[in-house]
Amino acid sequence: MKRFLQLIAAGLTLAAASHAPAQSAYPSQPVRWIVPYVAGGGTDNLARSLAEAMQPSLGQPIVIDNRPGASTNIGVSVLMQAKPDGYTIMQAENAALLFNEHMFAKLPYKPANDFTYIGAIGRFPVALVVHPDFPARTTAEFVSYVKAHPDKVSYASPGNGSPHHMAMELFKQKAGISIQHVPYKGAAPAMTDVMGGQVPTMMLDLASGLPIIKSGKVRVLAIALPQRAGALPDVPTFAELGFKDVNAYAFHGLIGPAGMPPDAVNRINSELNKAMQAPKVVKLFSEFGFEALPGTPQDFYKLSRAESERWGRIIKTAGVQLD
Repeated sequence: MKRFLQLIAAGLTLAAASHAPAQSAYPSQPVRWIVPYVAGGGTDNLARSLAEAMQPSLGQPIVIDNRPGASTNIGVSVLMQAKPDGYTIMQAENAALLFNEHMFAKLPYKPANDFTYIGAIGRFPVALVVHPDFPARTTAEFVSYVKAHPDKVSYASPGNGSPHHMAMELFKQKAGISIQHVPYKGAAPAMTDVMGGQVPTMMLDLASGLPIIKSGKVRVLAIALPQRAGALPDVPTFAELGFKDVNAYAFHGLIGPAGMPPDAVNRINSELNKAMQAPKVVKLFSEFGFEALPGTPQDFYKLSRAESERWGRIIKTAGVQLD
């Protein structure tokens, strides 16, 4: 009798288990999100806002791990040393995704093969700005002034190989001008010197620069996107001004080490796309002038590789090498 009752109890337990809600195997522990820049910048703020929106639905904490330096190669190195189990991901942008493979002769990774592409996040527009006292008030006047003063005008950027650096190199090629690069260690000191008049101009991303543009501390001449930015609807695009294909931006997405499990990739992609619709994130994107690019991992991969090919040609023409 005792044995009979045990068998009934075991059967009831199995039946209950079979009708219990299915539990996802992923994630079962916190997820590390590498940001290859210092805390407090535009990329870091974006990562923290998205992570905060993703956490409740994901069901596990997302821990931001800032690993700045070496054109984001330090962050990539940390990522590639991690297990491809879905618990270490990285917010990648132009350097890792598009630029470095064309700028470094001995890069220890190949973006086409050594990353798992999880999902695009979007892009910050980049704009041409000048100090308020700079004599040019339009892009045409800017080009004329620089041509009249060859190699006498300099421009700031957050560093060699940054989207801002390459955006100006692209504009130089299209406008046929010569202007000297002054690299800084970050956007903040570059902006400070442009506002102070030590350097007259730079390509400025709206995530960092929208407040100083709106305050009048710099004057914006053109935006480097195919269409006008919602945050600056009165600012013309380069294309409108006759400079075709001057499209440049800080492009962001999530990657992992090669070989991540498909269920982890799909789960993070789904949570990322949902997070970009959260009211706080939508508001932040609007304030930053950030264009969201939700989609599949395959969409992200195709866009990244197409942009890498485009920038490879630009970088080769500019002769930019970082090693």
